[in-house]
Amino acid sequence: MKLALVDWIIVISYLVFAIGVGIYLSKRASRNIGEFFASGGKLPWWVLGTSMVATTFAVDTPLAITELVAEHGIAGNWIWWNMAIAHGLAVFIFARFWRRANILTDLEMLELRYSGKSATVLRVFRAFWEGLFFNAIVIGWVLFAMSQIITVIFGDEKLIHALPLDSKWQYILLCLLVSVVYSLLSGFWGVVITDLVQFVIAMTGSIVLAVIAVDHVGGMDALLGSPELSGKLSFIPSIETTSLPLVTLISFLSVFWWASKNADSGGYMAQRMIAAKNEKHSVLAMLWFSIAHYALRPWPWILVALVSLVLYPDLKDPELGYPKLVVDLLPTGLKGLMIASFVAAFMSTIDTHVNWGSSYLINDFYKRLIAKKASEAHYIMISRLAGLFIMVFAGLLAYFMESVLDTWKFLFTITMGIGGVYIARWFWWRVNAWSEISAWVTSALAYTVLYLSGIQSEFGWKVIIIAFSSTIVWVIVTYLTPPVDEERLKDFYTRVRPAIMGWKRIANKVDPSGSPGLEWKDLLAGFAGILLVYFILFAIGNYLFNRPIEAYISFGGVVLAGLGVYLLTRNRLK
Repeated sequence: MKLALVDWIIVISYLVFAIGVGIYLSKRASRNIGEFFASGGKLPWWVLGTSMVATTFAVDTPLAITELVAEHGIAGNWIWWNMAIAHGLAVFIFARFWRRANILTDLEMLELRYSGKSATVLRVFRAFWEGLFFNAIVIGWVLFAMSQIITVIFGDEKLIHALPLDSKWQYILLCLLVSVVYSLLSGFWGVVITDLVQFVIAMTGSIVLAVIAVDHVGGMDALLGSPELSGKLSFIPSIETTSLPLVTLISFLSVFWWASKNADSGGYMAQRMIAAKNEKHSVLAMLWFSIAHYALRPWPWILVALVSLVLYPDLKDPELGYPKLVVDLLPTGLKGLMIASFVAAFMSTIDTHVNWGSSYLINDFYKRLIAKKASEAHYIMISRLAGLFIMVFAGLLAYFMESVLDTWKFLFTITMGIGGVYIARWFWWRVNAWSEISAWVTSALAYTVLYLSGIQSEFGWKVIIIAFSSTIVWVIVTYLTPPVDEERLKDFYTRVRPAIMGWKRIANKVDPSGSPGLEWKDLLAGFAGILLVYFILFAIGNYLFNRPIEAYISFGGVVLAGLGVYLLTRNRLK
């Protein structure tokens, strides 16, 4: 595909903007690591919530969604739709806890919650596993997806004639060079500010492509009547028509959301909640993220995926149907906009994972154990070097990847079961560092045994087996190991103010100050928030798919769930 001058102007203008923001904010980000990794805890909800959405709007996501729809129909999206349950609860529960903790990274909470050398070992292990390996894998699959897109869009044409870009490896190097300067200069300030623009560009590009793609096949009626889509249009799968195994759907709705490592919205989401102005802004940021991420954003991707199945039914690699539509359907100008949206989605994920990963390596390992009293300038320099190392490592991993979806499933299953202990540590005083360590070890061992045994079980069975194996082991280990030091538990309870249920033994010995902790209203608001997100998701979907009765019912559910959220929280968010 040859780009016109106007297309190049659009793409280059965006790159200049992003790098310019990085340079402009570099001085502010260099004040201290609190500014570099959490913006000093001064950000409003709409900035943080949009940043979360932009981060999860990775360049790999539409490719993975396209492959999901090709394999399992629209219902295949329950592999990530199920997490709306966890994030809905996080809105009114964990968002409060993370902000109250008053920490720099979520790993710092480990030594706030636990005591002894086991807590330090756990913190250091997670700093390396998540800070380096996990983030490198995520960045790697984003780089892999970007290289796939570049290859499809430009084919054998030289992207820049001065460079001999003939291989996937060289495309990956180009992607790294584009993002490295911006990601390492501006710190978290640059991440969230550019995320606002990146989200708008990426959403605009995906909506424009969806509208043009659907129009190209004759509109929604023609699309929905295509024989290639038989059995793929149900939002909630039925046994008769779906290619998504029933056990997999059951595992998604009953196990996956609480057993996955994101169950309490830690990681880069916790980073944003920690960076909020106050508890109210932390809650509202998670609410906006949940609605935008699950209910507003999926449908353009799904529509494009369906069109790609109609136009390219014999495509060997279904995920490449998405960029092929960009090449085949978009006119001059819109091609540039769409490529800019790919670059925006790419950079919004890269910058987050580089910043978040380096925050673990520096705050939770280097500063904690190696250089405890170095200057802020020293920590900033080491943070940038750590970010650079993560990106180089990610580039190496990307070169050997073959499928975005397969990499997703690997990360999901090898850590399955950890989420249970993550949730329990907020609600049960008896959980200790050994509980988490045993959950990590058991999940990895269970995954390895299933993999080496060669058992070709459904993904859903793997989720269930690993999750319950891990849960059984960590509960047993909790009772067999000593409890956390009582003074540490008192300090944690006083600071975070979790629900009194599960903490009565500690609550009876302290007098928490400030606003009340978790109440039953918060739990009910969490469930109302979950219903709100799902009703918005299906209201929009049913409207787009010309299902008026289902759309009216869904919109009614939106009104009732929204009213419930308002009534339950109006006196709690001040």
